[in-house]
Amino acid sequence: MTRRSRLLTTTAAGVAAVVLLAGCGGGGDSKSKPDDKIAGADTGGSASATPSASAPTSTERPRITLPSDVTDKYENWKSGDATENAVLADTAARIDATNDAILRGDTKAPGLSFYYRDKALSDAVAWVQAYVKANLSFTGTTRYYDPKVTLSGGTTASVVYCSDESKGFNKNRKTKKVDKTPSQGSPYVLYNTRLEKNKNGVWQTTNLISKRGDKSCAA
Repeated sequence: MTRRSRLLTTTAAGVAAVVLLAGCGGGGDSKSKPDDKIAGADTGGSASATPSASAPTSTERPRITLPSDVTDKYENWKSGDATENAVLADTAARIDATNDAILRGDTKAPGLSFYYRDKALSDAVAWVQAYVKANLSFTGTTRYYDPKVTLSGGTTASVVYCSDESKGFNKNRKTKKVDKTPSQGSPYVLYNTRLEKNKNGVWQTTNLISKRGDKSCAA
């Protein structure tokens, strides 16, 4: 079995059919298969790496702690603007929450409904369920880098960023066997996400688009 991405596609057909699931975005890389390379991070430790940008404290966020063999590294995940920092913090927390749900095999994990909304939420739930059906978990490392935030008014934003999935691997949920078979797909993925700030001050992801193998992320 080769490895597969553990991130999300928001293409309806892709969510319905596991073979079309791709990276953590919508409408991207529909040729990815369910056992393509999985993402990870490269920092080690018992919890995900804390982004430089701190999440707003007005609303208590779910506490997410990833296992010792899985971490998410956020490079230069900080802006000189306080609002952009808040957007980046909730974007990173959404990534961690998705990984936590996959690792636990729990489509009702509180982080999903906290950081996703609308179609992005239903797609995230479907993606977690796809992992459960495939009897897969993951291990390893993912690097998230080069974030670019665009604010639109006071309650809408977009974040474009890259990920490097080269140090992540599928793991059988029952046997715990790790699959390190080389993947034919690029480990680099470009993401374009849309977020909306809810009444509690949380920047929730409403749409995700991914493009695997984008040259701008190959660094």
